[in-house]
Formats: sequence, C-alpha cells, structure tokens
Amino acid sequence: MRTGGRSGRPGRAVLLRGRRRVGKSRLVEEFLDRVALPHVFFTAVGGSQGEDLAGFAAEVASSSLPDASRFADFAAPRSWDAALSLLASALPADSPSVVVLDEMPYLAREDPSFEGALQKAFDRTLSKLPVLLVLIGSDIAVMEQLNTYGRPFYQRGTEMVVPPLTPADIANMLDLDPADAFDAYLVSGGLPLILEEWPHGAGLWDYLAHALARPTSALLVSGERTLAAEFPTEAQARTVLGAIGHGERTFTLIGRAAGGLNPGSVKRSLELLTTRRMVAADLPLSNRPSRETRYRIEDPYLRFWLSFVGPGIAAVERGRGDRVLESIRAGWTSWRGRAIEPVIREALWRLGEDQLPEGTGAVGGYWTRTNDPEIDLVGADRSPIAKKVTLVGSIKWLENKPFDRRDLARLITHRGRLPGAEDDTPLLAIARSGCTAEGIQHVSPEQLLKAWY
Repeated sequence: MRTGGRSGRPGRAVLLRGRRRVGKSRLVEEFLDRVALPHVFFTAVGGSQGEDLAGFAAEVASSSLPDASRFADFAAPRSWDAALSLLASALPADSPSVVVLDEMPYLAREDPSFEGALQKAFDRTLSKLPVLLVLIGSDIAVMEQLNTYGRPFYQRGTEMVVPPLTPADIANMLDLDPADAFDAYLVSGGLPLILEEWPHGAGLWDYLAHALARPTSALLVSGERTLAAEFPTEAQARTVLGAIGHGERTFTLIGRAAGGLNPGSVKRSLELLTTRRMVAADLPLSNRPSRETRYRIEDPYLRFWLSFVGPGIAAVERGRGDRVLESIRAGWTSWRGRAIEPVIREALWRLGEDQLPEGTGAVGGYWTRTNDPEIDLVGADRSPIAKKVTLVGSIKWLENKPFDRRDLARLITHRGRLPGAEDDTPLLAIARSGCTAEGIQHVSPEQLLKAWY
C-alpha cells in the first residue's frame, strides 16, 4: 500500500460505492488478502447506534491490528468520537494498516454527528498515520453526498465506484452471443453472484430452470436481501416499489396498485425511492414541456425479481419452480420489450456519434397520457426539453421478426406527431432480428454491445 502525499499526513481515505450485492465488500476482502496488512473490517448492521458501537469495538478487539487488545480493556464506547479516538490508538504509527467501515450510510443515519466525528478523527489523527480508511456504502445518494461541498468529510476521500457487470462483460464471461447476453443482463442486472452460478454457454431458459429448482440460488435470495436491507422500516416505500415492479408506471396507477395509498404517501415513497436510485423518473423528450412522468425500476435484476421471482418464491420452496418458469415464459416477450428500452437508450448514448446524428446530447422516449403516440427512441440536443430533435427511432426486440416496411411506415407516422421533429429528422431502427425495411439506419445487438467495449 502506498503512503505519502502531504508532509506528515500519509493517511488516505477511499469512498467506495455501488449497488447492493454488486461485490464491493468482496472486492475489499480480496484486496486485504493480497496486501496482508494489519486491518479491521467492520460491517454496520443498522440496528441502533449502541449496537453498532458495540459491534465496532468487538471487531477491533479481535482484529489483526497490533494494539487491538486496547479495545478489550475498555467498555464499549458511547460515541463515535470516543470509538474513533480509541481506534487511532490501536493503529501502528510506523507501518501501514487498513480500516474498513462497511455499510457506512447506516452509521450516518443512526447518528447525525457521525460525519463530523469521522472528519475530526481523520484530520486530527488518522490522516497522520499510514492508514488506508475504506468507507463502503450501497446507498449511492448518501455516499455521493458525503464528499460534497458543505459536508464534514468534503474532499477528504477519493471516490471509487464498483459498477455491475455490463452486457459486454456478460457476453465474454459466459460466451454468449450479443442478443443472449442482453437477455442475461436483464435477468441478472450484471450481479456477479448470479452470473457465477450461470453455466458457461447456457441460454436463458436453461439457466432459469437450473436456478428456480433451488430456493437458495442467488437469483432468488439476492432480491429478498436487497429489499430487507433497503427497507427495514419503510413498508409503504416497499409497497410502492412492488407496484412499479409489477408494471405500473404512472403516479395514479402506482397509488391504486399500492392498495389505494393517499397521494401524499405515494409522493413521499417515490421521493425516497428515486433518492436511493432504486426508481427512475422519466419525462417525455421533445421540444415541449410535459408533466407525464413515468416511473421504472432502475436495476434490471430487481425489476425482473419483482415481476416474476419474488411472487414465485413460495412455489420454488415447495419444489414447483417449474410453475414459476411457466409464468416467466408466458410474460417474457412483453416484459423484455419494455425492460430493454432503457438499456438500449444507454447503449446509444454511450456509442454517441458512432451511431447517432451529430449534436445528439440526450436519448430518451416520447409518450402522451393516452400513449398515442408512444415512441421508443428520441434523440435531442438536450433533455427533457429539447431545442432540436435529432432522431426518432423504434425498438423491435423479437426473435425471428425483423423490422419491416410496416414498422417503418408506423414510425414515420409517429415522427409526424412528435413535437420538434421534422420530415427529414433521421430515423433509427433497433432490431434484434435484423431489418428488411429500406431507407432507415439499423443498429444490431452486435453494434449495441460495442457501447461497453
């Protein structure tokens, strides 16, 4: 581990964030195994401040830090000020060590003074020692805010992000063709634990049959553990999330599907879900303002789990995973057609001018309250209110059904009803099974996959 930098301040802090179950803690554990330095790895449980302080003291006392025994000689500290001061006394002053605080957002929620205590301990003692402080969190919003202007720990740590595996990673890892890799991404969300149990080269249905035969498969348990960790007390938010996961997209329909919650409760739940990056709020993209917000589950895996797996867990536990598989087969085509849209929009945005007209700075969709029209792809110079619409496109993600002249005629009609589009606005077809229509640019799954290379 390198130390250095400001004279007399060799200590460093890293803020490591990423989606829950994406492998952050495992990555740090692997790092600790390789560097073989004295360290302590504490994971907050989010019960209460007292529980976490006691857990922290016990973890330090049993750690490999050279003076860890000091913690065993004292009662559990009553504040994070005291706990971090005691930690500093247990760290070596003449050799490197590592301190890991996992699930750090729990600590910040339990104790509003935690960030201040951490800043004071880092400035006064920890930064003067050759220690690497690793702060890990799955609440992405909290982790981002920790290093923003006006917060106690501002500019004291280096931010790092652990992303899920991309469709291109999945294609390489499992030796799948591009279209099948996108299917695997929609089911797994790029979570390593799920992909580790996916047999090499296996198609979607072979994997699902394998996973749904085992109540302990990562496909089943990851969703349950994510929801339990994210919503230990917010029952209404979990209910609203479930309503969105089952396909409801508008504010009114979400409220109805959530058991008739009053609008204020729905609004608060949606604000919480969007803040935690579990739900995305999308607006139509055109040159006119719109209030037709639609909500979707941001994580593809959680969207799949809420739609199919969660409701089928009881059947899997009874040994009837075959019934769950049948329900997935019945709803797969419709579900996938909707779920693939934000993935394709991200891919096009990443590809940029390789596939998009010059000046395209945003890729979205367009809809009205009645869905007449509803357009899969809209490119523009900016969002959500564009000055110029740069493209109009359609997604046809079906096996053995290419984008044909009838699809093209429908897209031309929709272009004519899109505010800001002109008769010469370029057209784009994203088709899983090819394109037979003439006079339109076609982008294949193979080309989309290049967005992540």
